Amino acid sequence: MKTVGASPPRPDAYKKVTGTARYPADLVRPDMLHAAAVFAGRPHARILTIDAAEARAAKGVRAVLTAADVPYNRFGLIEADQPLLCDEVVRFSGDRVAVVVAESAALARRAAALVRVAYEDLPIVSDPREARKDGAPRVHEDRPNVLLHQKIRRGDVEAAFAHADVVVEAAFTTGWQEHAYLQPDAGIAYWEGDRLVVETAGQWLHEDRRQIAAMFAMPEERVVIRYAAIGGAFGGREDLSLPPLVALAAWKLKVPVAMVWNREESIIGHHKRHPYFITAKWGAKRDGTIVAAQTELVADGGAYASTSAEVLKCSAIFAIGPYSIENVQTDAIVCYTNNVPSGAFRGFGAPQAHFAAETMVTRLGIALGIGASEIRRQNLYREGDLQSTGDPLPAGVSVREVFGRCLAEREEHMNRLPQAADSPLRRGIGIACGIKNVGYSFGFPEQATATVELDVGSAGPFGATVRVGAAEVGQGVHLILRQIAAETLDFALSQVTMITDDSSQAPNAGSVSASRMTLMGGRAVKDAAEAALRNWRAGAKPRATVQYRPPRTTPLDLETGDGVPNYCYGYTAQAVEVEVDVRTGVTRVTRVISAHDVGRAINVQQVEGQIEGCIAQAVGYALTENFVVREGRVMTPHFSNYLLPTTLDVPVDIRSVILETADPNGPFGARGVAEMPLVPFAAAVAAAIYDATGAWVTDLPMTPERVLAAIDAARSAAAPAEALVTR
Repeated sequence: MKTVGASPPRPDAYKKVTGTARYPADLVRPDMLHAAAVFAGRPHARILTIDAAEARAAKGVRAVLTAADVPYNRFGLIEADQPLLCDEVVRFSGDRVAVVVAESAALARRAAALVRVAYEDLPIVSDPREARKDGAPRVHEDRPNVLLHQKIRRGDVEAAFAHADVVVEAAFTTGWQEHAYLQPDAGIAYWEGDRLVVETAGQWLHEDRRQIAAMFAMPEERVVIRYAAIGGAFGGREDLSLPPLVALAAWKLKVPVAMVWNREESIIGHHKRHPYFITAKWGAKRDGTIVAAQTELVADGGAYASTSAEVLKCSAIFAIGPYSIENVQTDAIVCYTNNVPSGAFRGFGAPQAHFAAETMVTRLGIALGIGASEIRRQNLYREGDLQSTGDPLPAGVSVREVFGRCLAEREEHMNRLPQAADSPLRRGIGIACGIKNVGYSFGFPEQATATVELDVGSAGPFGATVRVGAAEVGQGVHLILRQIAAETLDFALSQVTMITDDSSQAPNAGSVSASRMTLMGGRAVKDAAEAALRNWRAGAKPRATVQYRPPRTTPLDLETGDGVPNYCYGYTAQAVEVEVDVRTGVTRVTRVISAHDVGRAINVQQVEGQIEGCIAQAVGYALTENFVVREGRVMTPHFSNYLLPTTLDVPVDIRSVILETADPNGPFGARGVAEMPLVPFAAAVAAAIYDATGAWVTDLPMTPERVLAAIDAARSAAAPAEALVTR
């Protein structure tokens, strides 16, 4: 193969490195008006009056827009339960109640501060465990606080526990995580003839178009979404935040409008990773067979639905990790609260579930005396095993091979160094495995569409134009899709032109989420290229549009969990070495081995980049990123108090191990890898901390305070880290 498997330079790299790439904030022109949002600033309150007189009279102000200006004042990815501008009730502090449009950004923000909103405070629901109780105040008056309760029932857990030789119980919490993409939310909007154009950054052109068209009661073809360069996403741009606000201003005033959020506005204005409260009880036989797993997961969905139901279902099916267990009882519950909304974030519910599941497996191995590696060898999924949903795993179950490679690399590259007995620095090594779906789940209509048109001369095809609506959020997908097209057509990369960032020109390939675009978009491009070649050879027009549909999935039964959840999984295994200062609890990740089956590495360098970048994000999730919300109010709205890992926190020694077991559906066998390294990482870190100190940390992030408290508790045995029953 000429291009698949190679690592050519990224076409967007030069502009991004030199600063000439045009991100949404770079599109602002001198002739544009500027919009600023009026944020609620309180977590739950009834709006009594909105007095915009002073703001409208302020210098340079052209308009103050409120809910009355929005034809259909609701939006949402799955359920339209969020108002664009609140008119009756605000449900979290980042809700918007008005938009001020002025001649400059400074004037717009100044006038926004002059909008006077009278509120009647309402009871705050800030804990999902309280929100689910009878009599709790409702976040939405017309619906219960429990957004979804997904059950999974397989076998008889009580009987299995009764006959288990070891039973381990523990409780876990995970926190919010801010996406922290480098480019804060920004966009411009203007009219192009009779079409409303929004240029911004997002993850799904056609879904953005659908929601914005609905809000303004416009036909979808009269709304055009264009993506500029996108400075990161990680799921944080799946939900609409700023784009419909700037679109409203341009739609209403019929003039070009720009809107650029600062970092604080971005942090309070878009969704976060779901926090979880997890209790787990696992049992095993003396021979190492895990016989039962009982888990309750309670997630904080925040003020609006977003993708909470789908995230929760992913957590439910991954509550047992990548292990074959005959008896499973899972209760997964997500509730509305008056906290910042929770939604998609890299891993999509799998990291929270794996933090508990992988820790429980390690504890069982220790309790049985066989160790963390052996218990995994005995219980990891095999080809043909049933999931907890009762459905056989999709073909290509390679978690055992991935784990084996990880262990081999650990033995070769993670030999323990001698430690002085009196040193406060303790080193430990932890391992964990992971499973994560590729693509949409649970019956969602998964598809990707691409168009390929050949340029044909007297000697035959000499070039191609590929149209596919795939957002480039920094992951390199445009190069991946170009490589797939070039390989299929036997062209050089320079012979392939990509049209990807305009909803009116590129067909719908779905969202760049769920690690799906290499498989789904790539398969659509490959099939369309092959069809275009067939058409040319048959004497027809050398053009083809193909919609690829993968194997079907189905919804889960709410009471039993029965169903076909996914058509593809990625598998991972990690070994992590940490150094813990037992005086302070400060923990540093020193080395990481991250093994992945990617089906086929279309671009090896980009796969390695995804693994390394994801581990950097995982370090933050595991150790430093403590997003604090108290009674619905965000206490960490700045990077000065929300601590992202720096280059000094990310291990220099990251060893990416790539396995290639071809996926039957993927283009050239490829499947996605983007989310996988984050899935088991926190559990591997927790196991490494235990290996170093003898203390289990069960709350994320594992801050120095929490690590030190766990060490002190382990030393004094005043608060056991787990309940253990051995028969």
